[in-house]
Amino acid sequence: MSFKDMTGQKVPSVVFHTRQGDSWVDVSTDELFNNKTVIVFSLPGAFTPTCSSTHLPRYNELASEFKALGIDDIICISVNDTFVMNAWKEAQESDNITVIPDGNGEFTEKMGLLVDKDDLGFGKRSWRYSMLVKNGVVEKMFIEPEEPGDPFKVSDADTMIKYIKPDWSDKPSVSIFTKPGCPFCAKAKKLLTEKGYPFEEIVLGHDASTTSVRAITGKTSVPQVFIGGKHIGGSDDLEAYFAK
Repeated sequence: MSFKDMTGQKVPSVVFHTRQGDSWVDVSTDELFNNKTVIVFSLPGAFTPTCSSTHLPRYNELASEFKALGIDDIICISVNDTFVMNAWKEAQESDNITVIPDGNGEFTEKMGLLVDKDDLGFGKRSWRYSMLVKNGVVEKMFIEPEEPGDPFKVSDADTMIKYIKPDWSDKPSVSIFTKPGCPFCAKAKKLLTEKGYPFEEIVLGHDASTTSVRAITGKTSVPQVFIGGKHIGGSDDLEAYFAK
């Protein structure tokens, strides 16, 4: 099939049935897009490998940089029900992303991007794509090439941010080992945030143990910060790193 490019056109008018807390809340495309600059990325399914390992996490990681470039919201749309989408967002700890369930595939079909995934037992799902929408009108679309399988080449967060700001350069990835109630951990996280460094937090007792910290760093204290693959150390070491 040939996918249509909606560039220059208004997004379809659809009402999404979402679950917020213990209540059903209908959300319209007007609410999502009117008088806003929004990024949408759509994918075949929540909890599926590429969607969970790369597509969603990277948009979530770069959310603060998108916001600095004038983006009001980042929306993930998938042909899944609202309970699945909410559970996926929670499992992925993707608080910077608005997940929207296109459970009936109505929005995706009107976008011309509803495809059969019968071979996987998925039924009808969305082809993978992303788009920049300004006041309800599509400014730019990145539609994955029509190839077998599930190509993931152009709808990624890095492609989108480089379209918005061509001279954008990525900061090195940051991970920090922490534990609850640690004031030095809070200090290190605050410093990273002030310097504009998104980070992945690995919480002892939840994501890892002191054994993990000792095996990786040779230390048992926290925080332990890594930037771009380099072990920086604790909060004082992080201050010294940024002072250079």
